[in-house]
Amino acid sequence: MAAEKAALGEILRPIKGRLRLAVAAQAVSAIAGVVPFIAIAELGRVLLDNEPDRSDQAWTITAIGAGALLVRLIFMLAAGALTHFADNELQLHIRRGLVARLARVPLGWFSERNSGTVKKAVQDDVDAMHHMIAHSMLEMTSATVVPAASLAYLFWVDWQMTLVTIAPLVIGLGLYSITMAGMAKHLPDYDRAMGAINGSAVEFVQGISVVKTFGQSRRAHQKFRDAADDFAAFFLSWVRSTLNSKAAAEIVLSPIAVLVAVITGGAIFVTDGRLAGVDLLPFALLGIGLTAPVLALFYASYELRFAKAAAERVSEVMNAEELPVAESPRTPSGHHVSYQNVRFSYDGKKEAVAGVDLELAPGTVTALVGPSGSGKSTLATLLPRFGDVTGGSLSIGGVDIRELALDDLYRRVAFVFQDVRLTQGTVADNIRMARPDATAAEVADAARAACVHDVIEALPRGYDSVVGEDARFSGGQAQRVSIARALLADTPVIVLDEAAAYADPQSEAAVQDALSELTRGKIVLLIAHRLSTVVDADQIAVLEDGKIVERGTHTELVAREGRYARMWHAHERNSAWQPHRPTPATTVSAVPAGGTSR
Repeated sequence: MAAEKAALGEILRPIKGRLRLAVAAQAVSAIAGVVPFIAIAELGRVLLDNEPDRSDQAWTITAIGAGALLVRLIFMLAAGALTHFADNELQLHIRRGLVARLARVPLGWFSERNSGTVKKAVQDDVDAMHHMIAHSMLEMTSATVVPAASLAYLFWVDWQMTLVTIAPLVIGLGLYSITMAGMAKHLPDYDRAMGAINGSAVEFVQGISVVKTFGQSRRAHQKFRDAADDFAAFFLSWVRSTLNSKAAAEIVLSPIAVLVAVITGGAIFVTDGRLAGVDLLPFALLGIGLTAPVLALFYASYELRFAKAAAERVSEVMNAEELPVAESPRTPSGHHVSYQNVRFSYDGKKEAVAGVDLELAPGTVTALVGPSGSGKSTLATLLPRFGDVTGGSLSIGGVDIRELALDDLYRRVAFVFQDVRLTQGTVADNIRMARPDATAAEVADAARAACVHDVIEALPRGYDSVVGEDARFSGGQAQRVSIARALLADTPVIVLDEAAAYADPQSEAAVQDALSELTRGKIVLLIAHRLSTVVDADQIAVLEDGKIVERGTHTELVAREGRYARMWHAHERNSAWQPHRPTPATTVSAVPAGGTSR
């Protein structure tokens, strides 16, 4: 809770001055809003008094009440304008800060989080703070000032009658405290129950094709139904546990209950002569208005709780560790890539890469193979700085990549992965992402080389079609668009995560042709999942537990009858067992260093 409060305070720092001014204006507005009721009460006391010729006093009280209404309106509008403008500026400040921070975090940070998490922080959580900033703070101010001002006046009129008036308020607050305590205790259970529903729903939707194929849709759907039933049972139990105290609090804090208390107590005091009949009027007017602000205070506290939680999530993104940037960048001499005793750990404990030495020469293809979790992807993604090595060094052209300017690094290293990401912009903008100044002709040439030009031309607006609107690509087509992007970048080093592994059979050959064009004459680091795609690689590094246990060409490794040979024989048996599975028409192959580069 303290962390959430600190996070909210830090986020609100840029607008704290204006918020204080808005709260002060709202406090003046709230006090001014009580004055007309006091004026009516005092006017009644004057008009019902037997003393003659008090018309001047009556008109003065009336003018004060009318003037207070005008003051209330002016200051209320001022407070609302201040908070809304402050909220507008804060949202702009936060979103700019988030985008700027996300542009500087390691690319691996995004691999650990899905797009929904980032979207929630940038959009949903920032929006969640709007009501608290623009409305709840003002509502809480009114809910505090109005009862305080009213009670101050009522105590001045008669302190005993004031105690009678606030008795329902005290009882109602006690009952609401019991309700709030019960609700707070079950909030973690509520979050877990909602998480179970969301998780089962996503699992069912994402796996619908598989479960339907195997006739298990009823069983998969049952998991979601069970989660929904469990949530319903929990929620009903939660509501029932707080129902009695909440209902009692609502009844006690209702205007009717307060009015009954005022009339009953007033009748007793007037009959006993302890209170003049005319003095009962202020309590009837202001007493019934004491409970509404208190209820508003409870509801505003909910908004504050959600805003604090949202602020903490936003702060986590705002404080994400940035990728270190060299103060005095160096320029490499050539493009030779060298891994020297490279180590990397995600959690600072177990190493995903444990002391790897690897040399990647220009014009060669190096394939990384090994079982799942062996460190292939981690080793490859260190090259484009998805994360920084925690030991050893990784250099290009004799310069540690941490000493390169990021723009320089990404002019030298491109990557094409299985999980294609296309932004919601035009197809042309997606291709020219690495080179925003590329001409339309250069974009089209890259698309032709990636075997996707005809697909794009067939779209309603061609290269001006917007991805997600009038441009919808299959997996293989989207992959070729990403390859066109890499072709246009024309970097000397390419990192591939076997981009055609999940392409549909119709587009697999086209993707392989595009990859061959992309990798011609380049340094290629290939993460291989199918051994048939690496038989022509210049060197194959076999990884296990983050270490290279074998290296050599396909022929050499098969002849050694080691780890790679066993994997290859298993691959051959699997291929023989599935004769229907197509063999790629083309694989990424080595090109002599003197080969042409696009």
